[in-house]
Amino acid sequence: MPLTQSSDELSAWLRLSLEPNIGSATACMLLSALGLPDQIYAQRATALGRHVPEALARQLAAPMPTDMAAQVESALEWVAGPGRYILTLADPTYPQSLLTIADPPILLYVAGDPAFLQGPSLAVVGARNATPGGQENARAFARHLAGNGWRVVSGLALGIDAAAHEGALDAGPGGAGTVAVMGTGIDRIYPARHRDLAHRIAAHGALVSELPLGTGALPQHFPKRNRIVAGLTRGVLVVEAAKQSGSLITARLAGESGREVFAIPGSIHSPLSRGCHALIRQGAKLVETAQDITDELGGGPTPAPRNRAKPDSPPPAHPVLDALGFDPLHLDAIQARCGIDTADLQAQLVELELQGRIAQLDDGRYQRLH
Repeated sequence: MPLTQSSDELSAWLRLSLEPNIGSATACMLLSALGLPDQIYAQRATALGRHVPEALARQLAAPMPTDMAAQVESALEWVAGPGRYILTLADPTYPQSLLTIADPPILLYVAGDPAFLQGPSLAVVGARNATPGGQENARAFARHLAGNGWRVVSGLALGIDAAAHEGALDAGPGGAGTVAVMGTGIDRIYPARHRDLAHRIAAHGALVSELPLGTGALPQHFPKRNRIVAGLTRGVLVVEAAKQSGSLITARLAGESGREVFAIPGSIHSPLSRGCHALIRQGAKLVETAQDITDELGGGPTPAPRNRAKPDSPPPAHPVLDALGFDPLHLDAIQARCGIDTADLQAQLVELELQGRIAQLDDGRYQRLH
């Protein structure tokens, strides 16, 4: 793959991204004051000391350490492969939306098509331990959004994130695709069970990370990932979230950056509804359909071509579904509501599970999916 910058220029960018004790905010300050990375490294320690502490100035003025040089060489070898890119702040293909956040990453590793980092997009995020109903909502919202020209951005995590990516991919070739922002190095898929999903995303969208190759999953990396998720998008939809969920960090960062925040309400009895309800009390837009989101944003992209075949006729109403309602219930509670004997009720519940209309949770309760 041809590089948009010379190998020497990219090496300087990579070194700056690998420097210990320099975050993106400090790096951006140095770039603003002194120019491109190779110009920063051309400075003497005394000149650098006008901008950073003395110890850091000496670090930047010293020759590149051997271990860091090996990391830079590995990154240059990685980006030479097909479908691989490293976008720096000086690259014209760097996503413009990230330039509006307080601390944009100075470079991004991308696997897939960098064009997917541009254009109208929405984040869909939520709990890792999501309910079946929450995952179904995430999948359906993402499928509708991608089918109507909105790229879906999420974090490749278990639960809501994975369902959102899958829903966007389900929109097919006419959909807007999906972007997964990773909290690991781009060569380290986490969780490992999402390896196949990550390959599908790279083939029909993009994987992106600011972290060096080989970086494993550490707790402090995920809030950094979340700021990129929020920064790439016009808005963030939170599907399910507990009160202390990392998804609320994404929502907060989105709000601070002037993005819209949307939340799906849920049962007052579910811990995974409390984060969404808290966001709604703080001013997030309550949404019940994906159309609510596109109506709120207005002026969205031209809808992607879709299959215009008539939808299947809805299945007839089922008395057990009516008894179940929309909150998870144990078998005895369902039976008390519908008055069906145990054997018949269990048979009907199995039938509904096979139809994909309900799911049994780990605690034995049944949850309606549609």
